[in-house]
Amino acid sequence: MESLQESMIEYRRQLDKGHIQIAYRGLMDYILSLKTHFATRHPDYAVSGTPYLGYMDMTYFSIVPEAYRQRGLKIAVVFLHEAFRFEVWLAAANKQIQKKTWEYFKDTGWNQYHIVPAVQGYDSILEQTLVDDPDFSDLPTLTGRIEQGTLDFIREVEKHLP
Repeated sequence: MESLQESMIEYRRQLDKGHIQIAYRGLMDYILSLKTHFATRHPDYAVSGTPYLGYMDMTYFSIVPEAYRQRGLKIAVVFLHEAFRFEVWLAAANKQIQKKTWEYFKDTGWNQYHIVPAVQGYDSILEQTLVDDPDFSDLPTLTGRIEQGTLDFIREVEKHLP
């Protein structure tokens, strides 16, 4: 395992090349524009103010339709950096609601979307890949795919909420 110093030397080398800064800034700008897109196009959903930027592990923002808010649930549109994909998650306002909702989906046997294996160590309850290896050269198409997949997920999960 590399020491922190060795990792920092490599980090600096990569920063010196300049690509990481450009890519990261572009990704953050895109996430912000995607969040704004949802807030503008879907005013009936509460959209989080500031995205969670993460530690280059995940970046996400939340969407809270009324039926979800009433149950302490939310939708997260997530970019997983290492896996390099966008996902949509059903998540909860706290661990108690997460556990209760997770148990409900496990007990019903409903499996249209991936149910996380355990509550411990997970921020989600249900997960669905929206776009694997996204093409950032065509942002309108990428946004459309993320939006449609998210809306489908919201509608389908809502039919099965406890």
